[in-house]
Amino acid sequence: MDHAASIRRLYDLINAGDIDGFGRMMADDFIEHEALPGFAPTKAGVVGYFRTLVAAFPDMRMVAEDVIASGDKAVARARVTGTHQDTFMGIPATGKRVEVHLIDIIRFGDDGQAREHWGVIDQLTMMQQLGVIPAGPPA
Repeated sequence: MDHAASIRRLYDLINAGDIDGFGRMMADDFIEHEALPGFAPTKAGVVGYFRTLVAAFPDMRMVAEDVIASGDKAVARARVTGTHQDTFMGIPATGKRVEVHLIDIIRFGDDGQAREHWGVIDQLTMMQQLGVIPAGPPA
């Protein structure tokens, strides 16, 4: 299996708004290791989270800038952009555009389905760009 292609396919499905297709690439016993407040760490919880995310940022794009695959895992460094058009995490639409970076690690099964996910996203920068948290002084 080409797990680098699989992780890129997950991003492509999200970018196309095909959250059902995204969900079909996840095993039924999928485990989410990244905290998603208000969502269970399961396949259903992750699918629900992405439905909410795409509703809030309908023009969202996830672009894998680097992908490394080894064994049963793939790691991606990605850039995420979008315009905040609906409530997200209790924050009413701001109309502001965000650009943040994330790291995803996904373990795939022999069948090509995603089995586990670990991730880190720059939420502080996103909240600053949305105007929820004041930006710090220039570096």
